[in-house]
Amino acid sequence: MVGYSYLKGFKSHLESEALQGALPKNGRNNPQKCSFGLYAEQISGSAFTEPRASNLKTWLYKIKPSVVIGGLGEFVENAKRAPYVQQAEIVTPERLRWNPLAVEGQPPHEQQTDFVAGLRTVAAHGDPSNRDGLQIYVYTCNKPMNTSCMYNSDGDMLIVPQLGSLDIRTEVGLLHVETGYIVVIPRNIKFAVSPVSEHARGYVCEIYGRHFELPERGVIGANGLASEVDFLYPTAAFRDEDVKTEVICKFQNRFFTSWVESDPFDVVAWRGNYLPFMYDLENFCPVNSVLFDHMDPSIFTVLTSPSATPGVALLDFVVFPPRWMVQEDTFRPPYFHRNCMTEYMGLIRGTYDAKSGKGFVPGGSSLHSMGSPHGPDVESFETATSADLKPAKLGSEDVAFMFETSKMLNLTKWAIECPERDREYVACWSGFENHFRKRAKPSGGDGD
Repeated sequence: MVGYSYLKGFKSHLESEALQGALPKNGRNNPQKCSFGLYAEQISGSAFTEPRASNLKTWLYKIKPSVVIGGLGEFVENAKRAPYVQQAEIVTPERLRWNPLAVEGQPPHEQQTDFVAGLRTVAAHGDPSNRDGLQIYVYTCNKPMNTSCMYNSDGDMLIVPQLGSLDIRTEVGLLHVETGYIVVIPRNIKFAVSPVSEHARGYVCEIYGRHFELPERGVIGANGLASEVDFLYPTAAFRDEDVKTEVICKFQNRFFTSWVESDPFDVVAWRGNYLPFMYDLENFCPVNSVLFDHMDPSIFTVLTSPSATPGVALLDFVVFPPRWMVQEDTFRPPYFHRNCMTEYMGLIRGTYDAKSGKGFVPGGSSLHSMGSPHGPDVESFETATSADLKPAKLGSEDVAFMFETSKMLNLTKWAIECPERDREYVACWSGFENHFRKRAKPSGGDGD
């Protein structure tokens, strides 16, 4: 990360200036005249009257105010700008799995494709106009957004790179996001994504509701899970170029474009707590059972977006990192399960301990909807039930994750019909035997 510098502290009140003296002094945020002829502009992430603990805002000190957007024409709806962002209208309780998206040789990758054009909606729930719901995407891209930027009025975007690092320029500075990191771009913050290598691929979850928070630790105590100090924020970095720039706005799940003659990344200084951030998943400190039984996956929650119901999340982002397994007399992989939540799984690298058979590979994903039975495949089950239960390190390179939501998701036509869909997925459970019939003593039957 040479050339990048970061500030630390989840939702801390921070400040940064790329030019010394650009920030106002003496307690002022909006002075009569800003230093260097800059313009003061506030971006709000919460209502003015929300409690201090959840009140989010950042003051920007810009070369030109954002109102100059549209100086070369009004916003025009442009569905072609994100052709694979579709309405999710297909309802099915089926258990689904997808292979990784191809990064070359298939549309749209015979040509140059940027991050926005490479987004593909898998599933969604709700309406962003009601500020409740979410949308799950996969993405591929091979083109930098050199003369374009995006802001999302619908929600926050959690990006999980799987193949290829990303350089992300935001209004408040630069982020270099390697695989194994996650990044969150809050609602209405302008950003542009550039793949560092020839191709990039990953996952995105967009939430329409409350911003991400750290989960409460409860009886775990003051330490463990994701630590506030490990969340990284950019430092101010500005450009002052007269260049025609495309401005893309996602608004009520539609894409609009306009143009501006000046560089939108012109923030010389800023202060506040409404900011994009990134996090290295290797810094997650997992807790688990140290004697017996398999704990619930909620113990691996990195970030949560709460719903209106206490203890129920709109979205939990959960990571399954390398860890020691030491439980005695325990089936150690994830148990068979029928959930009242919806689970979307992805694999960043390595393998997942519930799917040791073929099929779930890095870049792939699966969806288990509410009530849909799921669990280890036959190979994983047979291996785990006969394993020597001595302490074992689970995958030094394995990193899987889950988007878990309390919402029922609809699927897009693309997700159902795409060639990446594994139509043989449910066959991974077809080989389970009736061991009971072989081992139980005969009885008199029902009622005896």
